[in-house]
Amino acid sequence: MTHVTIGHLAERAGVATSAIRFYESKGLIASVRTAGNQRRYEQSTLRRVAFIRTAQRVGLSLEEIGEALETLPHGRAPTKSDWHRLSKAWRPRLDEQIERIERLRDRLDGCIGCGCLSLRTCALTNPDDTAAEGGPGPVFLEPHRRRTT
Repeated sequence: MTHVTIGHLAERAGVATSAIRFYESKGLIASVRTAGNQRRYEQSTLRRVAFIRTAQRVGLSLEEIGEALETLPHGRAPTKSDWHRLSKAWRPRLDEQIERIERLRDRLDGCIGCGCLSLRTCALTNPDDTAAEGGPGPVFLEPHRRRTT
């Protein structure tokens, strides 16, 4: 089994060594230690890092990525079949994210989510703060959080 240094892995993956250490601290990748306590990574870790970066680019959280990686056999790089299975499972989550982004785009000129830029819903012209009933955060952009009364 071929092992590579953290520097080599980072260079080949196109990330900083700090990102490699961060992924390892989150349990997304693993290393072995040499007698001199230096990290060494299996060659297959390169594909795991690519998998992590691609999943991050489509908006998945590190927690979601970690859950996906846990379904793969340890010490094996993700395959095309693995990616297909996982990406199919992520589709509803990504569709929801696309819907949220489209809603944000469509309402961006009148509201940033909390209503503070909207004259009809801001706290200055809406002293009863009806948006507060939906809880903190961007309630106007998250319809499932709106009060239904």
